Amino acid sequence: MILQAPEKKDFQGIHIVGIPDKRFVISIRHGKFQSVKESGERDGAVNGNKAGQRNEAVNRNGASEADEAETGEEREEQDGELWISPGLIDLHTHLAWTDFDHADQLKRDPQEIEAMQAKAFEATLRAGITTARDAGGLAQPTADYILRHYGLPLRVITSNGMFGAADARGIEHLQVRMNEVFASGADWIKIMATGGLGAPTEKVLEPNFSEQEFAFIVKYAHDHGKKVLVHSWGGVTIDWSIQAGVASVEHGMFLTADQAGRMAAAGVAYVPTASIYRIAADPKGVLALPPLISDRAARAAEAHPRAVEYAKREGVLIGFGTDYATPALHGSNLMELGTLREYGLSWEEALQSATSNAARILDAEQQLGAVAEGLLADAVVFRQDPFQAESSRQILDSIAMVLTAREGSLL
Repeated sequence: MILQAPEKKDFQGIHIVGIPDKRFVISIRHGKFQSVKESGERDGAVNGNKAGQRNEAVNRNGASEADEAETGEEREEQDGELWISPGLIDLHTHLAWTDFDHADQLKRDPQEIEAMQAKAFEATLRAGITTARDAGGLAQPTADYILRHYGLPLRVITSNGMFGAADARGIEHLQVRMNEVFASGADWIKIMATGGLGAPTEKVLEPNFSEQEFAFIVKYAHDHGKKVLVHSWGGVTIDWSIQAGVASVEHGMFLTADQAGRMAAAGVAYVPTASIYRIAADPKGVLALPPLISDRAARAAEAHPRAVEYAKREGVLIGFGTDYATPALHGSNLMELGTLREYGLSWEEALQSATSNAARILDAEQQLGAVAEGLLADAVVFRQDPFQAESSRQILDSIAMVLTAREGSLL
């Protein structure tokens, strides 16, 4: 069930994911957490900062006795135990892509594309993702139309076009292109700094831009109040990203330990998007890619655990992103949690990558990423403790409810 911006919603005796052996009374009013109190306490603040919950902020608005009396009758006695977490944030998805090969999408009827995109929005929401940073392909007007026309309260942050090898035509060309992206309403700029699955293995770390062009894109974006995410499999473009101060490096499966240390020091986040490469590496899997592409994906998947290990060890801020596209993948976003766990993160750290860490990467900590008073009431309610799950599939199947705050732009 998805409830969009409930005017009033109360939970009596619910667990907050990451805080063991305690229950809470939570009141939502007008799309925000109005009150979060430990059961049996009237004014006590909740201690602990597990799973990015930032619970020291609880009860800072101080609900009145009249509010308590009003809401007491509406509070729900749970049918069994429930756990609540902040709504999850997917920092790297492609909601507009209906086919792995863009040429195949161009063969589709526009109405069919629109319907498939709307289903992608809905499937993403039902997986507990309440905010998605689209990493290319989705224009803001298209996102706004789908949200409005289909009534899907997914919060979408766009980067619109992607700057890749075809844009390596000098500063003047880049300035014109970037002005077009700014005018489209995009919140982020995405740089395809290296190749990907389409690039030959021996060339995948080669830069698509000169160092001067790369530095210009980042500086021009920053000068216009835009943040930058960088697609890079590794190599020198990660060094350039650190020097330029981008917000996040995506994929980075050939990240070195030295680079991870410098990323941490510079405050550059890492979004591994680890599960997509394992999916792509299976020639008989849902994507059924040609053997040449599957082989490249397998090489990337083999390297990824080491990169995640380096990032964790060096203290890099790790964010949750799936790089999912096509109907075969949307709605399966929680597979990324399981992959991150296999690569060395705990369930708690994996969930934090999709909540408080992701909110930090978006500069949205005052709005998202925690169950705390005054924040937007984006939340996922589970029938079991996600930290006790045996698999990401079990977490998905335990979702009882997805709550979102009212529609509207974020940031």
